Amino acid sequence: MPPTDLRIGGEFRPAPDVAKWLVDAFIAQDATMRNDDHAHLRDANIGVLWTNVDNNRQMRTVLATAEIPTFRCGAWQKARQEQQLEEWFGDIPDFLLTFQAGWAETVSDIEWCAVAEHELFHCSQARDAFGMPKFKADGSPSYALKGHDVEEFIGVVRRYGAVSSEVRAMVDAALVGERVPDIDIARSCGACMSAAA
Repeated sequence: MPPTDLRIGGEFRPAPDVAKWLVDAFIAQDATMRNDDHAHLRDANIGVLWTNVDNNRQMRTVLATAEIPTFRCGAWQKARQEQQLEEWFGDIPDFLLTFQAGWAETVSDIEWCAVAEHELFHCSQARDAFGMPKFKADGSPSYALKGHDVEEFIGVVRRYGAVSSEVRAMVDAALVGERVPDIDIARSCGACMSAAA
């Protein structure tokens, strides 16, 4: 659960317990709800923040985001941002997940797990031109943010069918039937909405 004492006016607070839970629930070899799709994150440094800052993008409310901390600014701004992350997490994380605290207080366990795992799916190991995992010179994984498996308009599928292999795979998965209740995850994800054009 998020902290109940976030100050009015907006605050970000590190959530190391949530980061540990993500690993224990989805990522670790012995995770309680292990998803091998996240195996590449076993050595990743994942930082998690709670916030009470409202975030609306493209006429939708953002409930969570996944990002790779990047510093595209002057030397002082970069140093200040790095210092903040190091104070929060002890190091600069490979991925930074942020969750809206007010929303998290009100959702079911299924909704929380679905959104948390949705954000993990954005956290990927970069691939080379041949589709193989990329590594840095020191042998550590090179990370990247991944977009959605399927990006298509309903109107196109309605008119022309599931013509791409990605859309066909999504349709096949839908025909199998849902395994958890209906949840509109993508409408809550800041990374998803920032990628939409």
